[in-house]
Amino acid sequence: MKRDELIRRTRQLIDEGERLRAAPSLAALQLWLQLSDDLLATAWGSMDRYHLAWLLVGKPQGIVRGRPMTADEEAAYVREVADQKTAALRMSLDAAERQGMPFVGESGGVAPGQGMGRLPSESGLVDRVAEARRRAGDHGGHEGPSAPRPKRMER
Repeated sequence: MKRDELIRRTRQLIDEGERLRAAPSLAALQLWLQLSDDLLATAWGSMDRYHLAWLLVGKPQGIVRGRPMTADEEAAYVREVADQKTAALRMSLDAAERQGMPFVGESGGVAPGQGMGRLPSESGLVDRVAEARRRAGDHGGHEGPSAPRPKRMER
């Protein structure tokens, strides 16, 4: 996916979120959520439940449990979820458009200066792990605790 396509499709989904707010429909919301989830996953990678909970998407404050929603409750639910997901889409649009952040479809990875930076080469990492294991072996032979136990813990 190219950046201009991501921006165009994100704007379309934001517009649809605003239409859902004006004319709530549960069926339209479900389709819109699927389309927006697919776009966000394609651009930024899949989101696990932790990330979605952090964004509060789909977690309305006054959810109705154990009975069908009234028409007013359903409309309020659609508006609240559409507001939350539209906010997430706006963050995505800002990242792609204004900040120029690289995304999965464009770069396939993390941009320089983001994330953990450069990883050591595999051979260098293997050597460092082997050295750490050798040093740990030098400290073997400790059967008892390394510090004296306080009197109150001796029983």
